[in-house]
Amino acid sequence: MQIRFLRKMKKKTALAMAALFVSSAFLSGCAGTQASNSNNDKNTIKVGVLHSLSGTMAISEVSVKDAEMMAIDEINAKGGVLGKKIEVVTEDGASDPAVFAEKAKKLLQQDKVATVFGCWTSASRKAVLPVFENNHGLLWYPVQYEGMESSPNIFYTGAAPNQQIVPAVDWLLKNKGKKFFLIGSDYVFPRTANKIIKAELKAKGGTLVGEEYTPMGHTDYSTIINKIKNEKPDVVFNTLNGDSNVAFFKQLKDAGINTKDLITCSVSIAEEEVRGIGAGNMAGQLVSWNYYQTTDTPENKTFVKNYKAKYGQDRVTDDPIEAAYDAVYLWAAAVEKAGSTDVDKVKAAAKGLEFNAPEGKVKIEGENQHLWKTVRIGEVQADGSIKEVWSTPGPVRPDPYLKTYDWAKGLAN
Repeated sequence: MQIRFLRKMKKKTALAMAALFVSSAFLSGCAGTQASNSNNDKNTIKVGVLHSLSGTMAISEVSVKDAEMMAIDEINAKGGVLGKKIEVVTEDGASDPAVFAEKAKKLLQQDKVATVFGCWTSASRKAVLPVFENNHGLLWYPVQYEGMESSPNIFYTGAAPNQQIVPAVDWLLKNKGKKFFLIGSDYVFPRTANKIIKAELKAKGGTLVGEEYTPMGHTDYSTIINKIKNEKPDVVFNTLNGDSNVAFFKQLKDAGINTKDLITCSVSIAEEEVRGIGAGNMAGQLVSWNYYQTTDTPENKTFVKNYKAKYGQDRVTDDPIEAAYDAVYLWAAAVEKAGSTDVDKVKAAAKGLEFNAPEGKVKIEGENQHLWKTVRIGEVQADGSIKEVWSTPGPVRPDPYLKTYDWAKGLAN
């Protein structure tokens, strides 16, 4: 009886151990399935789109989001990336850097996106930068900016300062006059941009006659306009962002100031913003970018046609819209080349990648993850379009820290 009892116990133990083994193997298999259920193994590749869809910056960022969605739709229509469709998770940064950081963290940690396309202001980019670096994520940032930055977790598809601000100031000094008045929104981009401008003016014989900053969303410019009248500058260099530009240019016109009296040059106003401000308030004013809806390339004709067909004939394209569109295609090309959405592999594959963009050929500079871009100064026309009045002969190598300019030494500190 004792022997039979022991045999039964051994049999039960063996069965229990076997059941435990099967259960463990099953759970292990489930865990393995969950672990491999990443962007690289599903039928879709999940990406994030993070822009201000509300608040003061919505005037600029909604259309940038639209361009990214159009590029994604085009790529999906052609079979996607690595044979998988791109799935989008859209978040609203609400024109608030803190919200941008929160949403970026959600996209990376909860949604497990392969990459994010997003931001506009440098304040929002600065807010999300540590989130991307700490979580080893990848952001494609589509807007011109003040430079003095190069993060291993960001690709910058807008202009560095030597591809927009610096050549614009040089051209204005040669063609419009020496006396500059600087006006900007009170955050990192305008203050750093103006620091660069003041150093360039000093080196090239220009004169600073005024410098003013207003909070984001500010709408009363009467006092500043009176200062501009009193100082009589040759150029007002404008780094206002968002819907403050609507108030500034309407009030400038109401004050009886026109382009015969005063020229402004803006680096955050493109066709989309002109649309919001009103072409009648902007006609004759200057802007500096790398792309306009009127840019004459075969790729741009197709791009403009498709954008209007998708979003309406009254819609316009502009530089950040185009740079955002380019970003999606560059990321897709890097993923295809890498054979993976792994951040390190994508970064390695992206070095030196070229793309026949609507603005012309662009190339990723591997050293700093910025693009080679052609510089274009334009004049706003009465119909809201922008006519190119000057450009560089070809794409300019990005120099975010202005290392190639003697007068810029010490600016990065």
